[in-house]
Amino acid sequence: MEAPKTSVEIIAPTVEEAVTRGAAELGVQPGEVLVEVLDEGGQGMLGLGSRQARVRLSLLRRPAEPLDENDLQATEAVVRDLLDHLAVRGTIRAYWGEPSEPDQDTPLLVDIEGDDLSVLIGHRGETLSALQYITRLIVARELGRATPVVIDVEGYRARREQQLRQLARRMADEAVERGKTMTLEPMPPGERRIIHLELRDHERVYTESVGEGDQRKVTIILRS
Repeated sequence: MEAPKTSVEIIAPTVEEAVTRGAAELGVQPGEVLVEVLDEGGQGMLGLGSRQARVRLSLLRRPAEPLDENDLQATEAVVRDLLDHLAVRGTIRAYWGEPSEPDQDTPLLVDIEGDDLSVLIGHRGETLSALQYITRLIVARELGRATPVVIDVEGYRARREQQLRQLARRMADEAVERGKTMTLEPMPPGERRIIHLELRDHERVYTESVGEGDQRKVTIILRS
């Protein structure tokens, strides 16, 4: 019997998509792998000769015992160092959350509060997503295991999630009323997941993601 894979190299249009595909191939969540970016990819001159991203993913050792207060302190220290490098000041609080699904790990939540931290959020939360991604990588290396770190800045993520859930329900109602498929604007994977989860038990519609890379979007389709 073939031994299960512990690492894999993936080529995809973006690093984020490569990580998602690689984690799926290894049978784990993206937060359970150590990511080494071999090539970030990019566009050539005038859009010609573009390169795809290439990453190597390795399984992280899962914790043998419950996470504790030391993990919270270590994560706070990582985030504090990152903010210092960005010359940004803010109050950092790390705490344990509740898994969104029964079979998922307990998330380690980090709230950052301060005066005008919009620089940490960026356009449509892109900077916040990058900060969270880097934090997860560093924390995983320091603790020697995958830890699902979720960072929020001035409550942005919670507000955005509520907006997306309302959008999902409104567009589902519109799909039913018009009797046609509705297509949302392009969104990053985390935001598309919120839409999918909000409508997964809807009686009249179901959802699918379509498109490639940064243009990937959710479609809301009538059930037959």
